[in-house]
Amino acid sequence: MENLNVLLSALTQESLPTGLLREAIYLSAIVLFAWLTAWVLGRHAKSESVLFGKQVIDGLMLPLLALLLTYFVTMLLSKQQPVILLKLAVPVLLSLALIRLCARVLMAVFPRSPAAVLTERLVSWLAWGVAVLWITDLLPLVVMEMEQIHLNFGRVKLDLRTLFEGMLSSGLVLVLSLWLSAAIEHRVLSQTVSDLSMRKVAANVLRAVFLLLGLLLALSAVGVDLTALSVLGGALGVGLGLGLQKLAANYVSGFVVLVERSVRIGDHIRVDGVEGQVSDIKTRYTLIRDANGRESIIPNELLITQRVDNFSLSDSAISLQTHVTVALENNVQEVQALLWDALNTVPDVNADPPAQVHFSRFSADGLEFTLQFWVADRLHSRMAVLSKVHAAAWAALESARVALPPPKPFQWANQGAE
Repeated sequence: MENLNVLLSALTQESLPTGLLREAIYLSAIVLFAWLTAWVLGRHAKSESVLFGKQVIDGLMLPLLALLLTYFVTMLLSKQQPVILLKLAVPVLLSLALIRLCARVLMAVFPRSPAAVLTERLVSWLAWGVAVLWITDLLPLVVMEMEQIHLNFGRVKLDLRTLFEGMLSSGLVLVLSLWLSAAIEHRVLSQTVSDLSMRKVAANVLRAVFLLLGLLLALSAVGVDLTALSVLGGALGVGLGLGLQKLAANYVSGFVVLVERSVRIGDHIRVDGVEGQVSDIKTRYTLIRDANGRESIIPNELLITQRVDNFSLSDSAISLQTHVTVALENNVQEVQALLWDALNTVPDVNADPPAQVHFSRFSADGLEFTLQFWVADRLHSRMAVLSKVHAAAWAALESARVALPPPKPFQWANQGAE
């Protein structure tokens, strides 16, 4: 509070003290230098980067670099004159760095998550609240009051300060663990592991290991006896045995599917009456996107216990077919040749296996031909390929003046007759 009072009294004077002007110049130079450094280093960075963010000011590099420089200049300048403004800037920059760290890590690991946005707001309010208490010199008083409040957890007696510091240290360690696992996933696994399923397995295992180690380190730093966690492990085992079998089975099945690669991201599968492309494999469920854009959530246990038709396991190509009917007076061999040439003009139709045109049946309605061809397993392009095939077949038949079947007469049903 003393530094704040001195600053306010200096601002009310007609001319600012020389020492305060020097601090303001140093602080402006520090912020400008930190901004230029972050801008130069982050020009070619990705938009999801934690250090640089989408813009320069919303990344971690700017407040962190400004904080380090401010602290360094404060230590040097304090030997020559009393430091006021720079000391007040330290908690502000520290709060901003913590907010940027939590916000960018949560948005990178959990994109478009409402819980991540809510956590960012809670961290912001908490960080700015602590900064205000620090600047006004009320933080030591609040800490002393928190030490007087004791909470009993069985035989363990903790004061509110220890509990609060444990929550802060645990949260910070968990955020750093998530950042480290995400950095390894984006920078190492994306370049060394080409298979999406194996990359997903490695990312999930790394994240779980880092979170476990971070949580154990945070609990040890607070002073929690890790041997007491054996009770929690026994309770978790009882819970899994009584009511969480399905949840545990889905998690284990997810890792089994990812490791054995029976179902991979991008495969076209059919399971439990749902057919579509696997868009993502989570630890508990699998997302399948059908041709209409609808996504179905399939528990991973079904991929182990039920029959799964994988159309892309050994070959990514799939077979499509359509039917064309012409009039009875046309020559079968000529129509087959026309339709086969039309199929080969469509660039999306695979050359191997070759397309085929079969004379499937004839009736009073005309001659029916079945066009069978292979395309790449791209779910979103099936209707587009069929449209191109139909357009090519219609253009070939029209240019050769192939007669089509006459339209069927429309008959009204006589509902009044008895």
